[in-house]
Amino acid sequence: MERADLDRALLNAHDEKDSGELVRLYTLAGDMAEEAGNIDAACFYLTHAFVFALEAGLPEAKELNRRLAERGRAHPLEL
Repeated sequence: MERADLDRALLNAHDEKDSGELVRLYTLAGDMAEEAGNIDAACFYLTHAFVFALEAGLPEAKELNRRLAERGRAHPLEL
């Protein structure tokens, strides 16, 4: 997915208040930033994905927390 398309999709998911799609898209943005070697940006996006996953009670929260904890950006939680 191109960055501009991702940004549009994120805005749309926010407008629709679609938590599942927000988790998916922020995770994708984090993955893309990580692949580009920008760990700070990756953790920024993954944190957003984590918060939306927690709020929605989605199982993705556990993996997102693990990834953030590995990078020193969160404390491991029992989810």
